[in-house]
Amino acid sequence: MTTDSPFGRTLCAMVTPFTGSGALDLDGAQRLADRLVSAGCDGLVLSGTTGESPTTSDAEKAELVAAVRESVGDRASIVTGVGTSDTRHTLELAAAAEKAGADGVLVVSPYYSRPPQDALEAHFREVADASGLPVMLYDIPGRTGTRIEPETVLRLAEHPRIVAVKDCSYDFLGAQKVLARTGLAYYAGCDEHNLALYAVGGAGCVSTVANIVPDRLRAVLDAFDAGDTAEAARLQQRATELVELVMASGLPGTVTVKGLLNDLGLPSGPVRAPLRPADRDTVGGLRAAYERLVA
Repeated sequence: MTTDSPFGRTLCAMVTPFTGSGALDLDGAQRLADRLVSAGCDGLVLSGTTGESPTTSDAEKAELVAAVRESVGDRASIVTGVGTSDTRHTLELAAAAEKAGADGVLVVSPYYSRPPQDALEAHFREVADASGLPVMLYDIPGRTGTRIEPETVLRLAEHPRIVAVKDCSYDFLGAQKVLARTGLAYYAGCDEHNLALYAVGGAGCVSTVANIVPDRLRAVLDAFDAGDTAEAARLQQRATELVELVMASGLPGTVTVKGLLNDLGLPSGPVRAPLRPADRDTVGGLRAAYERLVA
């Protein structure tokens, strides 16, 4: 891990495997984590949007970190989601994450309450002050209802433990403004932006599609680092069909990824309510796109 990529470069926003009855599947999580790291992920992001964090308990979140740490050891960083709509609860989750063995925490904007920017900034600072772990801000206004405005990010970058951003803002200019003025590590949180953000100084990606094809997504960044920008573009474009079906089919990425993982016989299990599983036609389309990509 480098200063520019404090948690690695190819990070997977890992699903949280459940058993058929809906219980946390720690064995499945360990097997999936090992597969992802062995295939090229140098970081795993647990209990994020893709990890169904709204429907896992505090205890399950800590158990997941500990189990994945046991599986991957020091082969990959572990960042875990601790963001909630309650600052006090977020602080509790951050402390538990540190105790369980995480390397960093992912902190999303408080959702539903939609705090103004000064309150949002105070929330992130309080978490960073209290935690012994480095913080990755998670900007996903489409889900939280609140944007972390670039000017707010610039101020937060002054905090020594706020080191990274997972960017799902769809504001490419805003990301470049922050990159130009800070040392923050910017990770693409939307797979269609992986190469574009990396090319202007991003640190890498936090990828949902990496649950399926971690090696293909890492290859994009490898080609760019090797100076073969044409090959990097070709590989990114080649993955577009699967990226679109996973991320823009009208279903949450958790639903599409788990549907395909189950179809491939990989650790996954069901989604928790209120989410519902992908239907057979959706899974069939995902499987066909996957087969074309890996052919």
